[in-house]
Amino acid sequence: MKPTVSHLGAIGFALAGFTFWVLTDTTIKLVGPSGLPAYEVVAFLGLFIAAFLFLHALVRGKVRQLWPRNVPRQLVRSGLDLGNNLGVVIALRHLSLTLFYILVFLAPMVTTILSAIFLRERLTWRKGLAICCGFAGVVIAVDPFGSGRHADWAGYAACLLCVACFSVNMVWSRVLTQTETPESLTFFSGLVMAVAGFGLMLGHAAPVGLGIGGLLMSMGLFCALGTMCFFIALRHTSAANVAQYHYTQLVTGALMAYFVWHQKPTIFMLVGGILIAASGLSIAWAASRERFSGIPLPVVPE
Repeated sequence: MKPTVSHLGAIGFALAGFTFWVLTDTTIKLVGPSGLPAYEVVAFLGLFIAAFLFLHALVRGKVRQLWPRNVPRQLVRSGLDLGNNLGVVIALRHLSLTLFYILVFLAPMVTTILSAIFLRERLTWRKGLAICCGFAGVVIAVDPFGSGRHADWAGYAACLLCVACFSVNMVWSRVLTQTETPESLTFFSGLVMAVAGFGLMLGHAAPVGLGIGGLLMSMGLFCALGTMCFFIALRHTSAANVAQYHYTQLVTGALMAYFVWHQKPTIFMLVGGILIAASGLSIAWAASRERFSGIPLPVVPE
């Protein structure tokens, strides 16, 4: 008999997953000062994600679940994931961890807009108001007319790349999850990141010392653990319930920034973060209501 996880236990796994992902980003930021090329960091991230997921599937006897049913579609998704992770590595070299999370939480709003355009999902006036509220939160958090300088334009541009790739990826993944397992989506993405990253390293590869190597391995382990906790949570509670706790990353990210780099969030970041979290939760709540009302997800023919 398979062990079951209670609803409260599933929430615990969701919180653990999002916390592990914050630790992943923290480790990426710690690697930043080493000057390691972004593609090299992504190469090791993909390698360790694929390796840890393969070992996990091997122990469970479910290695076959790792390979995709439709390779071309997964290549498109993996390419978007590669762009997203390159953007994350570059952005974290120029942005504080707190500001990074505030900016990347534009993604749920952009995803909602893209879903309305390409998947023909309903964009109600409530969702529209939530999107406007979220964008206002980003403007307040960045404080473009303030005297303080929290980042440079390279960081903002990389963050926009993250949001664009992640949002398009989310819309495409809604179609893929009808035929592909979550494990195969993650494993194949890690594989593509490793192949692309190590391919670029043939032209130039910076030496990796023991300390940086340990950080890179920790980065992959944290990411793999976060992914597995996330999948366990989704198995035992609804996606809407899991999504509500995504915004805990704003808090844990701010705590990590304070304890590791002694960076304190400004009042503008706090107000903007609250507006963005409120906007995202409102969109997630509206989506859960639509799901329970029986609105089907568009199906792309094989």
